[in-house]
Amino acid sequence: MKKNILSILILALLVVNIVLTSVMMLTVTSSSKKTANLVTQIATILDLELASEEEEVEEIIPMENITTLDLAGEMTIPLAKGEDGASHYCLLQASLVMNTKDDGYKKYGETIQESLIRDIIIQTVSEYTLEEFNANTDEVKAKIVEKIQAMYDSEFIFKVAFGDYQCQ
Repeated sequence: MKKNILSILILALLVVNIVLTSVMMLTVTSSSKKTANLVTQIATILDLELASEEEEVEEIIPMENITTLDLAGEMTIPLAKGEDGASHYCLLQASLVMNTKDDGYKKYGETIQESLIRDIIIQTVSEYTLEEFNANTDEVKAKIVEKIQAMYDSEFIFKVAFGDYQCQ
C-alpha cells in the first residue's frame, strides 16, 4: 500500500511539474517574442538613421554636362616619410572633372588657375606616407576636391581623377 501511495504522490508531483513548466514556457516565450520584436524595431530605426547619415545623396550629373581639364604635365610629389624613414615620391597626372551647368563653371570655367590647383594637389598628396596614399587614394581625392571647392567657393569642380600615378 505504501508503494501505491508513493507512486500516486510521484505522479501528482510530475503532473504539477509539467503544468508549471508549461505555464513558465508560455510566459517566457511570449515576453521573449515581444523583446525580440522590440530589438528588431530598434535595430531597424538605427539602421535607417545610420544609412541616412552615411549615404550622402550625390547629384547625378548627365554626361553631356561634364567636361574635364587635364592639368599640364606630370607632377612629382614627395610623400611624407613613413615608418621606414625613406623618401618616397608619387608621380601623377591629374584631371579635374567639372559640371558645365553649374554657375561656378560659367564664372571660373575659362579662367581656371592651374598653378594654384597643382599647388593644392601637391600640398595634399605630400601630407600622406606611401602606405597611406596607396590605401586611401579616394580620401586624398576628396580632400583635394574640398580644398579646390573652398578656393573657388563653388562646387563646379566635383571630382579629381588621377589618370596615371606611380608611387615608390
